Amino acid sequence: MVIGAAFISVYVGIQRDPQPTHLPVAVASEQLATAAQQGLGDKVQITEVSTPADGVKMVKDGDAVAAVSLTSRTSLQFDYAGAKGLSETAAARALVHGLADKAGLSVQEKDVVPLVKYDSRGLSAFYVVFGVTLASFVLAQGLTGAASKVRLRHRLYAMGGFAVVIGVVAATIAGPILGALTAPWIALAASLALLSAAVAFTTKALGSWLGAAGIGLAVLLLTTVGNAVSGATIGYDLLPQWTQAISPILPPGAAFRAVNEFGYFDGATTWSSLLVLGIWAVAGFALVLVRSAVEGKRSQLLVAQAQAGPVPVS
Repeated sequence: MVIGAAFISVYVGIQRDPQPTHLPVAVASEQLATAAQQGLGDKVQITEVSTPADGVKMVKDGDAVAAVSLTSRTSLQFDYAGAKGLSETAAARALVHGLADKAGLSVQEKDVVPLVKYDSRGLSAFYVVFGVTLASFVLAQGLTGAASKVRLRHRLYAMGGFAVVIGVVAATIAGPILGALTAPWIALAASLALLSAAVAFTTKALGSWLGAAGIGLAVLLLTTVGNAVSGATIGYDLLPQWTQAISPILPPGAAFRAVNEFGYFDGATTWSSLLVLGIWAVAGFALVLVRSAVEGKRSQLLVAQAQAGPVPVS
């Protein structure tokens, strides 16, 4: 009931009335930047640039959703990144057109970072990330249930090996075979392998420490909330503020950013997303080992007490 209610609430809730918050837009000219900030308020985060080319560069680098400049006294140039997702670009377009209509200006548009042909809706990264997350969770759940039959080191080997294999398989299917993701194959495979390790080891750790409740928490945290707030279906800048705070630090959100930035932008900021995935994987792995050590000491203590026999009563 908790998982079902949370799934419906989060997925439906964030799409109920998405509003842009601090949508990054580059604007060429001080006068236009001031007018845009005053007219749009907190919906946008205006960055004033010296030339239209500087604004376009910010869009191509992934630092802005769109760039706006005056081409004449009666028209605006609107350059945007379709790769940021349909929801974000649609929001930016609506804001700019609304501002232009009030000023009596026409708008010329150009998509300077378009989505690839076989990802026309911009959802391929979401489905790949969701698929890897789900498969890794199911593996960890099954291995946790088989703890009495499979040695711990073999369970850890299985999760680590699976992470490498699922990264390679998912990257190959979505990249070279289907042509839906444009990230370099090695970068895509590495990002997805890290995602798998983060999800599997975290699920195993939660299951080891909390039992069945830990598995439920893993579902809630990694698959339900994590994928819903990743920014893949609803652009990051359209998410409610509370979800913006947790989106980059959950494995699905970090993985989506890495895949998207490797594919469409310069990839300069992907290190932070990969670091997040690495921290989750290492922390989960460490917690599993700690739990095993605790259980080992407890077992030794019980054996020692049994061998010592009952304490004589005087």
